[in-house]
Amino acid sequence: MNVLIEIIKSIVLGLVQGFGEFLPISSSGHLVLTERLFGIGEGGQLMTVLLHVATLAAVVIVYWEQVWEIIKKPIQWKTLWLLVATAVTAAMAIAFKKFFDIANDGDYLWICFIITSVILVIGELLRKNRPQELRLKDMKWWHAVVIGAIQGVAVLPGISRSGSTITGASVCGFKKKDAAEFSFLLSIPAILGGLVLELPDLIREGTGDFTWYGILIAMSVAGVSGYFAVRFMIRLITKKNLWPFAVYTAALGIFLMLNQYVFCLF
Repeated sequence: MNVLIEIIKSIVLGLVQGFGEFLPISSSGHLVLTERLFGIGEGGQLMTVLLHVATLAAVVIVYWEQVWEIIKKPIQWKTLWLLVATAVTAAMAIAFKKFFDIANDGDYLWICFIITSVILVIGELLRKNRPQELRLKDMKWWHAVVIGAIQGVAVLPGISRSGSTITGASVCGFKKKDAAEFSFLLSIPAILGGLVLELPDLIREGTGDFTWYGILIAMSVAGVSGYFAVRFMIRLITKKNLWPFAVYTAALGIFLMLNQYVFCLF
């Protein structure tokens, strides 16, 4: 791959991951779409996983106080509920791994983006018509199970992890700020767990079409853009609504459906 072309592709993929991971539009779905547009074959999965790892830095920086609190005092209810939710997600990822692997080829992206839109619409309607009074200190085991199960569904490319978990927390009646905090903290074990699950395949596949410097550029861009995306999303959730993202993912899903069955542009 030409050096300049690789740098451009790395920057684009980093931006897609950085903003897509925390905005409710599905970073994995956009990465699959971007890799298809760029004609990226081998190494795409490694790039995807490492870009997710890069965005961990953004979460840790923004929520450093909460992360440090958990490190200093790991035996607490918040830690337990994060572990419960992660365990539910991991169980679903393992049980349906073959199905998720098939979905990674992008043929079902249009369905998943439309599902993301439906999830966001449900979340907005619930926040408008149902009291959101619970704080994280009020969380029970079944709240963690519900949020973890919804995150498990979001393993599918095109279904937003942040949008799904924040909606799950809204279904449970949590305040917007607390829903966002639990969702973003939950991304830490979810991403690390995904790395562990994918590690054997990643080692076999290698870097493929990318060099390590291209991957490092992409990871750096993903980390920086992810930081701003987290900050933006927190303000958006607490002060605004997610209707524009519901419209965007629905429109993208419809376009991809038409492209797959009518236009065949890519």
